[in-house]
Amino acid sequence: MIKLVNSTCSTIYWVVTSRGFRYLLCFQLIISILTINAVNANSLPNLDCNRECLITVTDTFLEGLVRHEPSVVPWADRVRFTENNVELAIGDGIWGTITGIDSYRLHVTDEQQGQAAFYGVLHEPNFSSLFSVRLKVEHGLISEVEMVVLRTIYEPKSIVWPEPKLTHKSHFYAKLPLESRRPRERMISIADGYFDTLQLNDGTLFTKFHPDCNRVENGTQTTHNSSVDFTAVGALGCEEQFKQGNYRYDSALRERSFPLVDVERGLVLATGFIDHNGQLDEYSLADGRVVKSPIRFPHSFYLMELFKIVDGQILQIEAVFVTVPYGMHTPWEIQR
Repeated sequence: MIKLVNSTCSTIYWVVTSRGFRYLLCFQLIISILTINAVNANSLPNLDCNRECLITVTDTFLEGLVRHEPSVVPWADRVRFTENNVELAIGDGIWGTITGIDSYRLHVTDEQQGQAAFYGVLHEPNFSSLFSVRLKVEHGLISEVEMVVLRTIYEPKSIVWPEPKLTHKSHFYAKLPLESRRPRERMISIADGYFDTLQLNDGTLFTKFHPDCNRVENGTQTTHNSSVDFTAVGALGCEEQFKQGNYRYDSALRERSFPLVDVERGLVLATGFIDHNGQLDEYSLADGRVVKSPIRFPHSFYLMELFKIVDGQILQIEAVFVTVPYGMHTPWEIQR
């Protein structure tokens, strides 16, 4: 370290003639080097909280939430908290009304970026709600909380979700063999292609689907499920549904963000908005059936969606989304 500083300072000696100014400038240079190193250290990926650590921090957060005690949560110096895309103070919103969390627990982690997510069902005095939450963890401390709570009582009457039926899905936890994994950037591209396929869906595929692909939306399986009565294509698989062009009424998939990627388990967490401009009425599917758009008014969903990707193909989707003001924007930085 001394040799490095002396070597660095000796470069300055040639241009500074006053001994006093020479040592002052050398001292200032040392301070600058230390400052730059500190900034670079803070910008490095978060490697000091592994998968187990991230899950423990998440469980501690959930415990504090249920107990209405933010003080037990390991907070960073600066914290941001949003509930359904609205920024609130810690202790406000769900912090004051939650009465418990159900047994269904889905943990997701990204050790490289210090991100954790959780899917479950929470209880409030008069009803239960499906929810998901994303946490940013820096050196074991939570600096960001992004929460989506599906209170169906507030959803438009034309958008009726059945009681959620959540079951454990082991493949969300299964590690992929090396040959089945894809690089982080490629995984984001595959998930982004799903949204391209969904936006103004006309039968064109912009991503790849596993033959066994299934999708769960707000606790309801909406693929390979003939009992789903709010869509014309519920009995079909993921790829077949999109080839039919059923989701043409989704006019925009915007402000897409991909804050969490787990390469080892093939998981990508995405957030964003689905817009419906409400202008589409009747349209034809690829098989000739004529269907009507279920949403005939300006409307937006805010979503938190999890993708399981195996061999470059989407195998499973778990989504929670809620109605927000049409055209609403995210307060969060978009990560791609």
